[in-house]
Amino acid sequence: MNPRVIVIGAGPGGLAAAMLLSSQGYQVHILEKQAYIGGRTSRLQVGDYRFDRGPTFMMMPQIIEGLFRSVGRSLHDYLEMVEVDPLYRLQFGDVRFEPTRDKRRMQEQMDRLFPGEWAGYERYMKQEGLKFERVMPLLQRPFTRLTDYIRADLAKALPRLHLTDTVYSRLAKYFKDERLRYAFAFQSKYLGMSPWECPGTFTMLSYIEHAYGLWHPIGGVNRMCEAMAEVVREQGGELSLGTGVAQVITSGGKAVGVELDNGERLMAEHVIVNADFGTAVTKLFRPEQLRKYRPEKLQKLKLSCSTYMLYLGVNRKIDMPHHTVMFADEYAANVRDMMAGRLSEDASIYVHNPGVVDPTLAPEGKTALYVLMPVANLNGETDWSDPQQLAIVRERILRRLEREPELRGLSRHIEVEHVITPLDWEQSMYVYKGAAFNLAHSIDQMMTFRPHNRFEDAGNCWLVGGGTHPGSGLPTILESARISVELLMQQDGRRFVSADGALQAASGQGSPSWPTKEVVQ
Repeated sequence: MNPRVIVIGAGPGGLAAAMLLSSQGYQVHILEKQAYIGGRTSRLQVGDYRFDRGPTFMMMPQIIEGLFRSVGRSLHDYLEMVEVDPLYRLQFGDVRFEPTRDKRRMQEQMDRLFPGEWAGYERYMKQEGLKFERVMPLLQRPFTRLTDYIRADLAKALPRLHLTDTVYSRLAKYFKDERLRYAFAFQSKYLGMSPWECPGTFTMLSYIEHAYGLWHPIGGVNRMCEAMAEVVREQGGELSLGTGVAQVITSGGKAVGVELDNGERLMAEHVIVNADFGTAVTKLFRPEQLRKYRPEKLQKLKLSCSTYMLYLGVNRKIDMPHHTVMFADEYAANVRDMMAGRLSEDASIYVHNPGVVDPTLAPEGKTALYVLMPVANLNGETDWSDPQQLAIVRERILRRLEREPELRGLSRHIEVEHVITPLDWEQSMYVYKGAAFNLAHSIDQMMTFRPHNRFEDAGNCWLVGGGTHPGSGLPTILESARISVELLMQQDGRRFVSADGALQAASGQGSPSWPTKEVVQ
């Protein structure tokens, strides 16, 4: 009889692990507390408008395509993908910079807006490309013990990891203009960190965008989760929505099943935890079940920042790019405030306008507009339960948006709206302290210093998602699932048999199989 596996949580990591294991004959049962799949990567429906709740684009889609190919499927049969061009609009006061993978247009813009900086950009793309080639193998294998550092791939990558630098200090070596440094540094937000604190390794995040592009699935990024769930069901796996897990059951230091919120017990040979890490160790385990990650240890972990979200159904079309980042006039001060737990009066704001490429998200002639402001997590000083505070934040954001020519009079055209605050992330989405990007990616919380894929406090228990190696962000979350599945199967004395013969190559080391324009290098 094939082993039974319970997966707690139907986020991208849990779904990817379930898809891989069910393809190998494991009896997989996903338990999801919410009435919908995807977790932070789920769909939000507000009236006739549809939004991505969290992530708004896909990077390196060859990774998700490789996972589908490894189980004998083509992602193209489940999703229609559109490349986003320009990548985004970056606004610095009156200056609008729209990076693109089109080399001619990119150079023309940089020569006009940032004279003399093109050579630095070419050097950035070359050097960061070499870094990416060296670092990627480290994101595709486990780090479970210190001896995992004694490997040739790490020795080869070490000179390019730039662990003693920060993202900002590395970018200062390429660009003289402060605005360009910000243009390649704001991606640190994907890790919930300040570019002045984020390890220099992560300058490659912007490189990945410029080299491989940003992609939008028609219907939203949430469609990726729905596609994985569809494959799990096709392969005989079960998915139970509205089914919360109260506790992981352990015996002799090993996970043997789960107890549901209704008291029912389900037993299994393996338990995969796709819950937010802080929530998992505080809610799914009793203190006496834990050794390493007891409550006092959890308090010492560094958490990412959070987000204030405003989802607007607007009764007119809005002619803006797919992604727009409006930088605060004093960006460095804004980031310092956020990391210190304060709310900036002049904050940076991200606007997602997917209707420019996807007509399925709003009624004809209307717009589903997603607005995000990075803020401190619940360790900060803001009282997100105070209605007056919420009204101030909303008014401040709308006032900033309406300074844009395309958004003038926006308030008068809002038909429906929905708000998610750091408190909502914690109370409704079960995100510990509202830290929307999970654990921070400081040096002391990377690789073997991050919670391991093989959970250290319980045997036969495996972690997937942003709270384990290799970290947060959709590509790395999918890699966490692949790594955990490989470890699980190795423990069972099995080997993953990929439908295409090479799961490892399919999940990132092979050539991108999506159509690509010329990579700017």
